[in-house]
Amino acid sequence: MRKGFVFGKFMPFHKGHEAMIRFALSHCDTVSVLVCCSHLETLPAALRQSWVEETFRDEPRVKVLVYQYNESSLPNTSETSAAVSAIWAEQFKLLFPDHNIVVTSEPYGELVADYMGITHISFDMQKSQYPVSATKIRANLPATWAYLPDSVKASLITKVVLLGTESTGKTTLTGRLAAHFNCSAVMEAGRDIVADSNDFGIGDLYLIAAEHARRIDQQAIGESPLMIIDTDIHITLSYGEYAFREVLDINKEICNSNKADFYLYLNNDAPYIQDGTRLDEEERNLLDLSHRRVLEKYGITYEEIKGDWDERFEQAVTLIERLMQRRLENWLSFAGRLQQV
Repeated sequence: MRKGFVFGKFMPFHKGHEAMIRFALSHCDTVSVLVCCSHLETLPAALRQSWVEETFRDEPRVKVLVYQYNESSLPNTSETSAAVSAIWAEQFKLLFPDHNIVVTSEPYGELVADYMGITHISFDMQKSQYPVSATKIRANLPATWAYLPDSVKASLITKVVLLGTESTGKTTLTGRLAAHFNCSAVMEAGRDIVADSNDFGIGDLYLIAAEHARRIDQQAIGESPLMIIDTDIHITLSYGEYAFREVLDINKEICNSNKADFYLYLNNDAPYIQDGTRLDEEERNLLDLSHRRVLEKYGITYEEIKGDWDERFEQAVTLIERLMQRRLENWLSFAGRLQQV
């Protein structure tokens, strides 16, 4: 039986890694994927493992394992070195005593195989199929976004949610921001399911919650690492409490889909526009208070946006740019730590 293994850090897992594992499957009866995690690395091992497992969830011949190691005992380097390869080969012998094939896309793969007394099968050493590396992704996530599998995109995307009561410009601002940042947009499901804010039932709120989560999940694996979302589950919960005095029983999956990185709340100081399907202005303002209570109840903090339509846009752009800069600095700091160890 041909039992092979693939190893790597997968920080992050990308389509080149995925292609290598699929290549290994074409040469082996089973493939073990070893996620190697140093004690100095901050990217959770469980997250890296989940990326691979989700990508190969329909392939029973793939088994994903995590190996936690201390750098004082095992060297942390991707350079080709006979000495380093010999040390890791001894560890691989303990982890995979019955495996007879190792698949890599690096020159050190041949050294590891020789020290283990098994066969090395190389895959795309020149990186011609997928000209990407984890290092390049860490250095420029937006430019390399297309090289990430869906499971990784869903974890790394930045979600920005626009909140507020009716007639505060959420939908217009969502579209305007998406165009400005050339990113994904999720429009609210409520207006597609409930045509009139004065005429809906509690069952409609459950439909809205499910459909909105589906739209978020769909866009999370889109073409951009930034997503602007028009309203979220907290607004649906607020409608339930405001209109029916009932706390909706929303399942965990929907709540998880709605988790975001940043929330902008649009103040109700904007001109009120009644199109015949909205609450009257007094109720609209009472709903604003309900929204704020629900957000406080669930521990959601937000930045408030005020002013006319252009002022709202300018404030939102500034806040989102600051958010993305902070996230970029954190990512680069993480990448810098990786290069130092």
